[in-house]
Amino acid sequence: MGEDKTTDLKSKVIVLGDLVSYLEGSVVSREITRNAGGTVSVFAFDAGEGLSEHTAPFDAMVQVLDGSAEVTVGGAGLTVHAGETVIMPAGIPHSLHAPVRFKMLLTMIKGE
Repeated sequence: MGEDKTTDLKSKVIVLGDLVSYLEGSVVSREITRNAGGTVSVFAFDAGEGLSEHTAPFDAMVQVLDGSAEVTVGGAGLTVHAGETVIMPAGIPHSLHAPVRFKMLLTMIKGE
């Protein structure tokens, strides 16, 4: 089993937006923690980038930390701004697009 790269973040105050930097033409991610119940990761999307439509076997919660994102859940488009959250239900197709640069916290919660 590999080294746990999230250990350095435990029991400390974390500024989520500082964990990833914007990179031109890219999506940057960093896993904060992982266990049997799910994962928590932070992402930075450059303008024009995104994640194509897909499904997940468990609920996914996106909290926008900076900028704004266009999120589509089950065909319905949503604009999510800094400080706002959207929960994408398990098994429902969803996608994300960055009309402007944005950072988000992604919490994946595994179901029963």
